[in-house]
Amino acid sequence: MTRSVQALAYARPSALESGDSGRLLGLETAGGLTPRGAEARPRFFAGFLSSPQIAARGLLAVADVAAARYHQRMRPGSLDPVVTGNGDRLRFESFSGCGGVYARLDVLSAGLDGAETGHGTTNVDVNNPLREALSRLTGDDPLHLRVGPEELAVTTLDGPVVEKRVPLPDRWLRGFAEAQVASAGFDLRAELSGAEAVRFLRSLPRSQGRGRGPLWVVQSGRTLRPTTRPVPGAVCLAGPERLVALERMLRHATALRVYGPVPDGRPAPSAWEVELPGMRLTLTLSPDPARGFSGEGGVLEALATEEAAGDAELVSVLLAWEPRIDPADLAEQSGLSVDRVRAALTRLGTAGRVGYDVADAAYFHRELPYDADRAERHNPRLVAARALLAEGAVALAGELASVASADRRYQVRESAGGRLSCTCAWWAEYRGRRGPCKHALAVRMARRGAVAGTTGTGDDAAVSAMGGAR
Repeated sequence: MTRSVQALAYARPSALESGDSGRLLGLETAGGLTPRGAEARPRFFAGFLSSPQIAARGLLAVADVAAARYHQRMRPGSLDPVVTGNGDRLRFESFSGCGGVYARLDVLSAGLDGAETGHGTTNVDVNNPLREALSRLTGDDPLHLRVGPEELAVTTLDGPVVEKRVPLPDRWLRGFAEAQVASAGFDLRAELSGAEAVRFLRSLPRSQGRGRGPLWVVQSGRTLRPTTRPVPGAVCLAGPERLVALERMLRHATALRVYGPVPDGRPAPSAWEVELPGMRLTLTLSPDPARGFSGEGGVLEALATEEAAGDAELVSVLLAWEPRIDPADLAEQSGLSVDRVRAALTRLGTAGRVGYDVADAAYFHRELPYDADRAERHNPRLVAARALLAEGAVALAGELASVASADRRYQVRESAGGRLSCTCAWWAEYRGRRGPCKHALAVRMARRGAVAGTTGTGDDAAVSAMGGAR
C-alpha cells in the first residue's frame, strides 16, 4: 500500500485557558492556503462562540472520528482535523483511519459572534490535553475562540515548536474524495425532531453483528423504523456503532436529518446530520464497516478524461472559498456547460479542492493541506487502465470493444445511454455500483482518443489511437 508522511508544524499546542478576561480556546494552525497564497500559520477567526459547550462537544466529535478506526481498531488514526474558513462559517473536517467515516462540524454565522471569518484551509492541532479540557467544559459563559496565532505572534514567532509526523496512505486520500462524490448523489430521506432523534439513536444496536446484512431504516411518522430490506425511501445504516460520535451532541440536538441515494437493493453510503444551535454536525458512512470509501470508484469517470482535467484547471481559478458553489454561475463565468462544470468539480474533489455539503446540496471550496493529487495519480484502476492503453490492449468495433488482459480477452459494450458493461468478474460482482472496471475505463479513454483523432492531446489520445488500430 502506497503511503507518504504528512508533516504538521504548529507554533505551540492548542489550549483552553482561563484568565482575567475570561476563557480562551486557542486553536493553532499548521501550513495551509489562503487567498494570499500559502501561509505557515494562517489566521481565520478571533471572536466569541455563541454556544461554547456545544461547539466544544462538536469539535471533540470530529476529533473522535479522526482518531478512530472502526474496522481493525488496534491501529488508530492520528491526523489532526482540517479547518476551513468560508467567510460566513468555519468548517472542521476529519476522516477516520479506516477510511469509512467522514465527519464535519459546520459552525455557522449564528454560532460565531463579533468577528469576521477569514478564508482558507489548514490543519488544526487537537492534542490530548486540549481534548481533556474541552470534555470538562461546562456552562455557557463567554468563550473566546482564536483559530490561528495571536495577532502579534504572526510576525514574531521564530519557528515551530510542535511537530507531528503521521502516515498518509493513498487509499485514505482516495476515500476522502470518494466520500464527497458519494454525498453529491444523496437526497433527504428522513427528518426527526431533537427528542425523536435522541430516542432513535439510543435504540440502535452497538454492533451490526458478524455475518449479518446491513440495517435499513425508513421514516415512519415522526421516527425511523428499522427494516430488513431496502423499501422505497429507506436509508442504509451499515455499522450503526459508527454513529457513536453523535452521542456527544444528543442533549443539544434540535433535529436529525438523514440522507442517502435511491435504494437499489445493495448496501449504500448514508449521511447523518444533527442540527444544533448555530451549527451542524454531519457523519457520512461507507456502505460497509469493513470497506472504506477508497474503492467506491465514483471519481474514476471524471479522472479518465483529459477534457475534465483542463476544465478543472479553469474552474479552480474561479473558486474563492465560497461556502456554496453554484455550477450555473461557474458555467457562465467559464464558458463551459453545467455538465462539464460538474465533472470538473468532481475532479477537483479528488484533489481535495472542493467538498460537498448535503444540507446545502452544494459543493464548497476548500484546499486540503496535503498532496491529494497523488491519490489520483496512483489510483489502482486508473493506473491499470492507462497501462492497458499503453500496451495497445484495446480494440474498438462500434458499440463493442475488446480488451486483452492477463491472457484473457474481455468484451466491453456501450449502452444507448453511454454506460459501459464488461464480461470481467469485477463487473459481474458489482454491476457498476463501485465505478467502472479497469477494462471499461481503458475503453472509455480509447473512445475519447478516437473521437479526438489526431487533434487529441495527452498520452490518452496517443495510446487510444494505438488501441483502435489493433
